[in-house]
Amino acid sequence: MKIDIIAGARPNFMKIAPIIAELKNKSMPQLSWRLIHSGQHYDKNMSESFFEQLGIPKPDINLEVGSGSQAEQTAKIMERYEALLLDSPADLCMVVGDVNSTMACSIAAKKLHLKVAHVEGGIRSGDMTMPEEVNRIVTDSITDYFYTTSITANNHLIASGISEDQIIFVGNTMIDTLLTNLARLKKPSFWKDQELEQGSYVALTLHRPNNVDEEHQLSELLREVCIAAAPKKVIFPVHPRTAGNLSNIQLSGDNLFMTDPMPYLEFIYLVKNSYCVVTDSGGITEEATVLGIPCMTLRNSTERPETVTVGTNELLGTDPAALMPAFKKLKEGNWKKGEIPELWDGKTAERIVNHLINISQEK
Repeated sequence: MKIDIIAGARPNFMKIAPIIAELKNKSMPQLSWRLIHSGQHYDKNMSESFFEQLGIPKPDINLEVGSGSQAEQTAKIMERYEALLLDSPADLCMVVGDVNSTMACSIAAKKLHLKVAHVEGGIRSGDMTMPEEVNRIVTDSITDYFYTTSITANNHLIASGISEDQIIFVGNTMIDTLLTNLARLKKPSFWKDQELEQGSYVALTLHRPNNVDEEHQLSELLREVCIAAAPKKVIFPVHPRTAGNLSNIQLSGDNLFMTDPMPYLEFIYLVKNSYCVVTDSGGITEEATVLGIPCMTLRNSTERPETVTVGTNELLGTDPAALMPAFKKLKEGNWKKGEIPELWDGKTAERIVNHLINISQEK
């Protein structure tokens, strides 16, 4: 059985790394695989550094789609992946997460009668204004094998009519990567210059359209985070999407430090040693939960509810005024401790590869 493993954007790289490592560790003549990078993220800190730090081999194919609108990017990926499959077929297309590459490659593969496996199948935010939610729903509607992160995801799939024998509850590959690399974390280059210490700062990330696309909203969020966090510093690695909207904003707050997107090992060091995390990223809420770091999410919904019901995360919504009460709660020592969700144990990739071996033997 020949498997295509698709990676397109920064979140994908953390999710495929342990799967590739497990495939390489096992001698399986019945399985072959190739890594296909769509080129959806092409900035070095958003892409190349992750391959280097996580030991991901150079992609066998790079579709080099680059930037563009949602439709333009999706169309380019579909067109180029279809051409690849017509020239060099595969048996199974494995997609991860919920980026444009996830949906586009699933569609191209299914129309050429390939099986589709979705790592992180079944997660839902309930927010159809998010492009990622559309990608999840479309991908899951044509997926054959669902590798799920939680019982909640399983239930979403069952409610949509998916047969239980297609659902394989395996845990979270991103946590495999986290646990594997804890001993390898690196201090960011600015650590000494900013006089940072464990617990002396807040880690902030923002990239969702409803937080960063409107200048007033972005400005108010940054202002409120700095006020609520004071006297602690706010360390803000700026996503390329967000950077484009900062130029017209008058930033205030001498405790705000902005930096470029960070490589994986440095960024996780930043999160692990922070006082708390303020974010609108789903993946970072998972990492903060496993690291036991208080997490405030600037969204109205989450596709990772276990980070709230079990973990250290709380949904604040997108109103900047919600930040001050949340920080007051944290400073008074009333933030929940949190636990680690079921099967987030570092063995997810092993469960996925064992399933791949089983289905390859059925052919």
